[in-house]
This record gives sequence, structure tokens and C-alpha cells, in this order.
Amino acid sequence: QVTLVESGGGLVQAGGSLKLSCAAAGVTFGDYAVGWFRQAPGLEREFVAAVTWGGGWIYSTESVKERFTVSRDDVKNTVYLQMNSLKPDDTGVYFCARRNTGALSIYAHDYVIWGQGTQVTVSS
Repeated sequence: QVTLVESGGGLVQAGGSLKLSCAAAGVTFGDYAVGWFRQAPGLEREFVAAVTWGGGWIYSTESVKERFTVSRDDVKNTVYLQMNSLKPDDTGVYFCARRNTGALSIYAHDYVIWGQGTQVTVSS
């Protein structure tokens, strides 16, 4: 069975930090790109960050780039999203997803394997 499992979400005050993990089971991250997306209530799922096998990455905005760090550990078959200086606007369900190619993408429809998500709530 192919699954991605996110963990590390929770409730944190503004300015705090969380580190999300995305563990793969039945599938490897290998040479493929892995992305993080988030979805706030009533809004569409939006791209946050992605990392590819060579360590290349992209972020959605400069603000995210300054506060978040996406990384991967291919030995552990896990991708991480370190989030610092969190803001209430960062609240949402965070999903990880894997492409079937190593090319980075900001588009959700390019990702074919998705996790169930982990809730991140940032209080003001």
C-alpha cells in the first residue's frame, strides 16, 4: 500500500515554530519531487514549498522562503518542512505530495500521491 503520512502539526502561538514530517510507506521519494501544500478553511489548496532529489527547492513567496525550510532525508524516506516565525495566516491543513518526476512544480495537479494532512493552527 502506497501512503504518505504527515505529522508534526499542532497549535502554536504566533512567532512559534513547528517541524512537519512526511514519511513514505510503500513508495520511495527517490528521484522524485515532493511538495508541501496547505488548505485553510473555505480556501483552495495552495502551494507552500517543494524539494527535489538533488536538493533543489522552490517556495511560494519570499515570506515563506524567509521563514520555512524544506528538506529531505532519503535514507529515512522522509521530507520535512521547518516552519519558523509562524503567523495566523499560516493556519491550515498541511499536505505533502509526491510527483512522478524530479521536476519541481507549484501546481497541485502535478502531484500524484498525497497524504491525509496535518493540522497547523497559529493563534494570535
